[in-house]
Amino acid sequence: MTSPSATQDLRFAFGANWSRFLACVDDRRIKAAEDSLIEMIGSSNAIEGRTFLDAGSGSGLFSLAAARLGASRVHSFDYDANSVATTAEMRRRFGPPNAAWTIERGDVLDRDYVAGLGTWDVVYSWGVLHHTGRMWDAIANACGLVAEHGILFIAIYNDQGWKTRLWHGVKRLYGGSAIGKAAVLATFVPWWTVSIAVRDLLRFRNPRSRYREYRSERGMSILHDWIDWLGGYPFEAATPDAILRFVTERGFSLRNLLTTAELGCNQFVFDRQ
Repeated sequence: MTSPSATQDLRFAFGANWSRFLACVDDRRIKAAEDSLIEMIGSSNAIEGRTFLDAGSGSGLFSLAAARLGASRVHSFDYDANSVATTAEMRRRFGPPNAAWTIERGDVLDRDYVAGLGTWDVVYSWGVLHHTGRMWDAIANACGLVAEHGILFIAIYNDQGWKTRLWHGVKRLYGGSAIGKAAVLATFVPWWTVSIAVRDLLRFRNPRSRYREYRSERGMSILHDWIDWLGGYPFEAATPDAILRFVTERGFSLRNLLTTAELGCNQFVFDRQ
């Protein structure tokens, strides 16, 4: 088992990656983020006039989406100080005037901090809780932040057995040294770029369309997501069934589920009963 200090030494600089992503943000990406929230939750009415907690805000894009969709109050927190700064800059550049949107550094594993947050109508944590080093504790703490009849929206890496274990090793290599990082980036980014282009060309498809479509899904950037994937450590994963059992045992029912057969995230939207 990796010691806490070793895990801390290998921790990926998520905030630095998101601060670079900020240069890509425009109205189209923001609209795509809004649309993806509505699509998974099922209605803009689930956000408008309700409180929204972004647990692990990253770039702040989805806190912004909630604010623009009319959330009565938005609170963003992140463990990474650079992510906190990026979220604040997102608010400064694009936030609605006079929005009730607060931002601070916080740790979802810190029980005292979490207890001080109270409960929220919508708790959102996309692709975050599996990077804490104690995923199940993080999910349990997130569950406790949801108000009665509130909504929990989480995305957790899909467990694919040996493939997941292989990627665990790649991420540790990335975080272990500058040479390891360079080797991982030099191997996978060109490989993915070329292989995707070849597959698209064989199907008589313009490779550039894939990147446009990726932006339209959640407003994200494929390059920044690749880097997040390659370096994202700590790293845990779970099967959909494991997440469903764990969360429903805590008084939730499933509202929506989007699974993947690959190495990405399974997305879960729960209602607190």
